[in-house]
Amino acid sequence: MLHYIDREILESALKDLKFLRHYDAVMARFTSEMKSGAGWFYENIADPGVLPIAYFSAEYGLHHSLPFMPEASVFLAGDFLKESSDLGVPLIAVGFMYPEGYLRQRLSPDGWQGSESATLDRENAPIYRVLDDKGNRLTVKVPVIDPPIYVEVWKVRVGRVSLYLIDTNLEINDPWNRTISSHLYIGSIEQRLRQEIVLGIGGTEVLRALGIKHSALHLNEGHPAFAILERVRERIEGGMSYKDAIEQVRETTIFTTHTPVPAGHDVFPFSLMEKIFQFLLGGARAGPRHIFQPGNQPKDPDAGFNMTAFALKMSQYRNGVSGRHGEVARRMWQSLWPDTPEEQVPITHITNGVHVPTWIEPRAELLLTRYLGPGWLSGHDNPDIWKLVYDIPMKFYGRPTTGSR
Repeated sequence: MLHYIDREILESALKDLKFLRHYDAVMARFTSEMKSGAGWFYENIADPGVLPIAYFSAEYGLHHSLPFMPEASVFLAGDFLKESSDLGVPLIAVGFMYPEGYLRQRLSPDGWQGSESATLDRENAPIYRVLDDKGNRLTVKVPVIDPPIYVEVWKVRVGRVSLYLIDTNLEINDPWNRTISSHLYIGSIEQRLRQEIVLGIGGTEVLRALGIKHSALHLNEGHPAFAILERVRERIEGGMSYKDAIEQVRETTIFTTHTPVPAGHDVFPFSLMEKIFQFLLGGARAGPRHIFQPGNQPKDPDAGFNMTAFALKMSQYRNGVSGRHGEVARRMWQSLWPDTPEEQVPITHITNGVHVPTWIEPRAELLLTRYLGPGWLSGHDNPDIWKLVYDIPMKFYGRPTTGSR
């Protein structure tokens, strides 16, 4: 918005004392609210000095000014960051830039659906290049990959939460690696594997380069699950045994699964995995199948390395995204716990919510403020507030349609 406002309007605002007082008041309130160490989390859960949780997701839907989300379902991840900010949850997020990954759907005059690609204008979007100590662009080398892949890092401030976006479009990279972060869905299986290595392992290296230590890892879907391998490798290099490293990483990993159909989960051939991950095979002093065993599918052990199966087995806490999806996920992945009854498979569920301040329609907000009180939005997670909905006159609910109850 500021980019398109005429300079004369901005200069006029600089001379408007009433506007400047309003500006100062808003910014003072914002600065106060964005202070770390405040909010529900620190008041009820932990001290301000607790290490943050690292949240990895391949996609985030945040705002129309940041058109890099490939599909609508990823607004869950964006809302997760916003709600964490509101609650004061110490969260650090990692994802991809996807400068060419946003599609606008259009209907043609003859009724066919078409898609138009929209390229992110990085210079005018609300994102910022991360700089190193010398003021240069922060460039991080991804471990494992040969020839090497380097990433540049961008930052989005989602309230109190910092989201770091990985970009591989650097001249130092080979041409085929420059496009890794352009789109989510890459056709080549090896290129897709490289993409998920860059997200999981490269993303972990980015946090390391930034000096950010984290207490736990939360994976949103299986795409970033290689972050688990990097955490294991880090501990083995520090002198820890393979068994102890696995257990420590598992105890501090959370996994959220979304996809209820087998075709939606990435599976990579073991031969390709062994080719790429030679570093881990040597460092762990164990055979390839032993290292990759958590990614096996018991029903078809030769099918390949299943990213979701690996994340499920390597996480201490697992959840689906609704009550019904929890049931489906427990049935779908029971083979990973063959001796456990389906209803006792250790996959819980947390029904998806939304970030209410983002999605509330302005007129509905005015109506609810009138009957629920001016503080309802900040306290919308209090069930007692919603009892006041019964005080809203029926005329505001609209005229019922035929057959409705």
